[in-house]
Amino acid sequence: MAQDIASVAASIASNECVAGLSRLRVYFYHARPAAQVLVNPISKEQISLGMTQVFANHARLLDELETTPDFALRPGETDTTGWRVGDTAFRRITRNPRPLRAGDLVPAITQKGVDLRIGLDIARLALMHTVEAIVAVTGDSDLVPAFKFARREGLRVFLCHLGHGVKRELPAHADRTMRIELPTAPSTQRGLQEAA
Repeated sequence: MAQDIASVAASIASNECVAGLSRLRVYFYHARPAAQVLVNPISKEQISLGMTQVFANHARLLDELETTPDFALRPGETDTTGWRVGDTAFRRITRNPRPLRAGDLVPAITQKGVDLRIGLDIARLALMHTVEAIVAVTGDSDLVPAFKFARREGLRVFLCHLGHGVKRELPAHADRTMRIELPTAPSTQRGLQEAA
């Protein structure tokens, strides 16, 4: 999976927007996977998040990226707040009301501190004039203030949203939106979605 992300980074580096620029490094922002033990409130079954395949996949990805040349891992924090109704179950229950079942619930896990770390790195690079341009691979409009700051400091800001829908404010505060071809292998797409 780290190889897939490195491949996307290479595609970005070969884009015409950054032609003639050398890459400082790739910063990768993601929280370490949650490892808590949770008890399903309906079935009372225990689930150890640290023993799941999702945990293993994410931990392996971050471990691989941490040692990938010219990559810098910027881990955020994971906050587990219990349980929530899964999206699929919510749609089904909305269409055909029924009592909740244990399988309708999924752990409520959020990443914390990732946007802050991205914003701080953008500000630091801009203030120190370490780079001429920044390519942000995101669809998160919370980064608009960081984009504005970098541009005021004279950096070029390029947005790559990998084809996901984004709010107008995000491309409006980037110099250009990059379009890149993603690898089409199912494992690559799944890996990039899990990393997003």
